[in-house]
Amino acid sequence: MYAIIDCNSFYVSCERAFRPDLRTKPVVVLSNNDGCVISRSAEAKLLGIPMGAPAFKFKKIFKEKQIKVFSSNYSLYGDMSSRVMEVLKQFAPEVEVYSIDEAFLLLENLPVDIETYAHQIKKTIFQYTNIPVSVGVAPTKALSKVANHVAKKFQQKTKGVFVIDTEERRVKTLKWMPIAEVWGIGRGHHKRLSDLGIGTAYEFTQLSESWVKKNMSVIGLRLQKDLKGEATMTLDDDTRDKKAIATTRSFEYTYKEYEEVKERIVTFAYSCAEKLRKQKSACTHAYVFLRSNRHDSSKEQYRAGTMVAMPYPTDSTLVIVNAVVKGLKEIFKANIHYKRAGVVLTGLTTTKQVQLFANEDPKHESLMKIMDGLNDKFGAHKIKIASQDLERTWKMRQEHLSPQYTTKLSEIIEVNCNERE
Repeated sequence: MYAIIDCNSFYVSCERAFRPDLRTKPVVVLSNNDGCVISRSAEAKLLGIPMGAPAFKFKKIFKEKQIKVFSSNYSLYGDMSSRVMEVLKQFAPEVEVYSIDEAFLLLENLPVDIETYAHQIKKTIFQYTNIPVSVGVAPTKALSKVANHVAKKFQQKTKGVFVIDTEERRVKTLKWMPIAEVWGIGRGHHKRLSDLGIGTAYEFTQLSESWVKKNMSVIGLRLQKDLKGEATMTLDDDTRDKKAIATTRSFEYTYKEYEEVKERIVTFAYSCAEKLRKQKSACTHAYVFLRSNRHDSSKEQYRAGTMVAMPYPTDSTLVIVNAVVKGLKEIFKANIHYKRAGVVLTGLTTTKQVQLFANEDPKHESLMKIMDGLNDKFGAHKIKIASQDLERTWKMRQEHLSPQYTTKLSEIIEVNCNERE
């Protein structure tokens, strides 16, 4: 049997873990630069706050409805995620970390019945981390996602745990499950299925396998079989390398000058190159893009992007920076108020494969090791290249940032232990 453990409103739950006074209050967490809502408590949902709500448009509503607002605190969320995943390793020999707030477990040879075991997982995670979770259990990964959806949807009835362990329950659940909510059914497949009159997950399982394979590829066929109860998806290695590495940001201000935008693009490329070396990969291409402020209709709107080829597979910051600056020159347009930009490294390969070609100056490899070593020792971004602003460290707008309770000693919770008089 497979189980998926999904943290409820994870970012909000992380904030509440250290603020018990907010446990029943409406809470939202905002995206980078306090842009839009990316996590909502159940109370905030009931007040009509939609996912993705632009913060500047809802500022008055937040105040009127007394909704507590937090900026994204990724140091805290990442550490709390690690703690949850460590707890899960106590319950299963195989754990696939699927995202920051989700993980699959393979459950075998359990000491108690499976539903009791799922409740133990849920209880232990809350006891150790104060993070509430929902648990879905089923014979396949796709069905466990369906079970988790039920556990979340009907919290009071399920107490956060739902198990699909009989054929009758599988069929009944799939007949209830909207096809649009099924894991792996994107907009394109949803439209295609809707045009056929397919509205539920069960109706999807009744389609011929030949039609599914032809119109939804082998991946769609595997999903259909999984929903039928035939396991086709196994746990993946959670250490697998990324196929692309990106750094994209909204600027804290709008920029018009080329040199200002260039400095940001170079900094993004620098960050990408560091990530690239950490996973021991090299890239062959970089995609560079620029965006104007879509929320300011009084200014000219502009979107542009270009793909730039590297001279050879590389993990060198210097080579990558030169390439992205070349791309920036192609797409930069004067008199535009730029609000967002990004760099995406693609065509990734391992550094072992790169060594076969040996096109790069060997001095680059030594220099990159020294730069990475100094940054690891003295702190991120201490060593920069000349085209970066040496006085500037990237800082997001975070007007509602909570303390880094678990990762910064100076921000640890203080408890008053004075005796009562």
